[in-house]
Amino acid sequence: MNTAPLMPKATAVWLVENTALSFDQIALFCNLHPLEVKAIADGDAAQGIKGLDPVVTGQLTREQIAQGESDPDMKLKVSDPKVRLPQPKSKKGPRYTPVSRRQDRPNAILWLVRNHPELKDAQIMRLVGTTKTTIASVRDRTHWNASTLTPMDPVTLGLCSQIELDFEVQRAAKEKPADTAYGGATLLPASETTRKEPEFEPSEKQRDDLNVDAVFAKLKTIGGGKKQDDE
Repeated sequence: MNTAPLMPKATAVWLVENTALSFDQIALFCNLHPLEVKAIADGDAAQGIKGLDPVVTGQLTREQIAQGESDPDMKLKVSDPKVRLPQPKSKKGPRYTPVSRRQDRPNAILWLVRNHPELKDAQIMRLVGTTKTTIASVRDRTHWNASTLTPMDPVTLGLCSQIELDFEVQRAAKEKPADTAYGGATLLPASETTRKEPEFEPSEKQRDDLNVDAVFAKLKTIGGGKKQDDE
């Protein structure tokens, strides 16, 4: 696999201007498209870019260039560097906050504490780039500037992006469901809402009371008793 040289477009500009290499050779060496190299030669691309000599940087030799000019099928390769620098290790630390925005961090913390109480201190630290002590002082109103703090959206302040804020809020919502966090009312399960009440079944006594013939018989009996009393 071919490794791209340092500053490939600037290298391509120098090779186009100072060698007779083909566009395909330059494109392959610089990891560019041949049409892009042609555009550089026509002056349609890389305007204002100063050419970088790959021989001076030790990425190509004069002999390789001469051999490539005589053999269009030759593939140029980046020379191995004489000194190999170790790959820098990525360090995960607190978010860097510009000096001009550091004074707004307490306002952003106050906004997050009020509008998203489900967020943990570690999540606020990732979003704003602050310390746990500062978060506690803002939450407890013991911050030295607590009387003048104003809740302000960290996205508006430029301390974090909306995508990062939404990601942390969704993560907190998964870890702590909304009904538990806020004590809100929950919906009844479907088994409760769709359950049918058992139909009322009257007893035998109630059935007799509801019998129409029995009711009329009782009325006649009551009426006959009244007549005998009158006599």
